[in-house]
Amino acid sequence: MYDLPKIVLTDIDGVWTDAGMYYDQTGNEWKKFNTSDSAGVIFCRKLDIPVGIITGEDTQIVKRRADKLKIDILYQGVSDKVSVAKEICSKFNIELKDVAYIGDDLGDMELLKLVGISAAPANAPDYVKELVDFTTKKCGGDGAFREFVETIIGLDRLKSILNG
Repeated sequence: MYDLPKIVLTDIDGVWTDAGMYYDQTGNEWKKFNTSDSAGVIFCRKLDIPVGIITGEDTQIVKRRADKLKIDILYQGVSDKVSVAKEICSKFNIELKDVAYIGDDLGDMELLKLVGISAAPANAPDYVKELVDFTTKKCGGDGAFREFVETIIGLDRLKSILNG
């Protein structure tokens, strides 16, 4: 079992989604989110652990999902996730070692190396999975974020939340 992080940060595309970007003929963009990931947010909230999204994309789709789930922190259009994570840590008066982060690709690699708990979804490239503390059994878009949170919380804490 892991020590509880003071904050949970996550990428979106490839973690909460299958990394696909869908476009229709009129220019609308679509993303599919797995609703089971919302339980990961609920579990963090029950333990008073803020959840933050740091993503390279900048879309209303992600903002709407974050608003619906009442995500504590949302940074979009980010090219340097380490700088943003350090800014978040400064606001919360914590260090990177106090952060749990899940990411899946090139833009996540440096941050994954620096945080206290790191993970990648099952379908992340091998060179990303080699950097992390653990790889989820679930692929991005199939509940990887929920599994990440459940793993870092641990079964005993999870049972306590559920029986609460």
